[in-house]
Amino acid sequence: MPSSISSSDAAVIDAPKIRAGFVRLTASDRPGVAQPVPERDIPARPWRAIFLGMLVLFALLLAAWEIKWRMYGATPGYRNSNGEWADQRRRIDAGEGGATVLIGSSRTLFDVQLPVWEKITGERPIQLAIEGTSPVPMLEDLARDPAFTGRLLVGVAPQQFFGAFAVRADVVPYYHKQGPSQRSGNWLSKHLVEPYFAFDDPDFALAALVRRQPWPARPGLRARSDVRKLSVQEADRNSHMWSKLETDPAYRAIVQDRWRQMFDAPLPKMETPEKAQALIDEQIARAAGAVAELRKRGVEVLFVRAPSAGPFRDYELRVFPRERTWDVLLARSGAPGIHFEDYPEMQGYLLPDWSHLAKADAERYTAALATIVQRDFWKPAPPSKGAPRP
Repeated sequence: MPSSISSSDAAVIDAPKIRAGFVRLTASDRPGVAQPVPERDIPARPWRAIFLGMLVLFALLLAAWEIKWRMYGATPGYRNSNGEWADQRRRIDAGEGGATVLIGSSRTLFDVQLPVWEKITGERPIQLAIEGTSPVPMLEDLARDPAFTGRLLVGVAPQQFFGAFAVRADVVPYYHKQGPSQRSGNWLSKHLVEPYFAFDDPDFALAALVRRQPWPARPGLRARSDVRKLSVQEADRNSHMWSKLETDPAYRAIVQDRWRQMFDAPLPKMETPEKAQALIDEQIARAAGAVAELRKRGVEVLFVRAPSAGPFRDYELRVFPRERTWDVLLARSGAPGIHFEDYPEMQGYLLPDWSHLAKADAERYTAALATIVQRDFWKPAPPSKGAPRP
């Protein structure tokens, strides 16, 4: 057997490795080159046919994915992205500072129908509510903005407002730091993708589907599922409940089960009664401070407690009783409020998931709410001179 340093081995090592369609020159073949620099020939292939085949395959797969979700009940709609929220928030600083603005959580976003409000009041509000997130940071942000001099309706969902719950806590900072590439990306998505493709929704993303598979649970790990798709959104963030939640009992059960998971565990920073009360007091104090700043500029602030039902209502009564939350908020802020329990016309609606109104009921609820607001709290607003709606 030849040794590892024999001349026969060297001959083997130094022999050029050449095969059809492939040439590789090493440093020994290129004097003066410090490191190996591979050079490869590109073999002759039908690249045009390959490219066209790739396009056809891509189109077929895209169509199949779109058909899958349309058969599931999805329809094209606009994404509830940070960029779209920022576009609506920017309207205040672009000449519509005297408009009526809505902030709150998903109940304000899904339940208040902008076309109905506009029909009754003559003004289409700016919708700045965001799902799963306390409106207190938005309230403080508007209080710091001298351009805002209009009217502010603040939706109060107890677990978000008083529990400081915020799955979209980055939305206000995003607005203030949004760069040109982010703005252009949102414009392209809004005009070229979202109006045409039903699959363009976070709930239908491949990664979301993978997470939802029945993977084996690790010992000691509490199983928690993601919140599923609940709504359909239009270009100016007017939103309503997705019809599947109304018509598909199996899908409705999935959403209700997700809420039950929340009922069984305390919210962060509310693990004990003392911590819970401290957090509630903190949120009320922040809201009262922001309301005071807004009222200095003549901004009218109105709190609204939208309906809830079933186990969700039982949970709110247990963790956020009215006398320790809503009543204290109105007393300390000095702002008026509308609680659905106090108005017969704000009761008796269908809430498929116990928390949000079905579309038809949301329209009736909005009509009732706008009528109460005009009758008891706000005089009719002057005609808006802001920019046209998108």
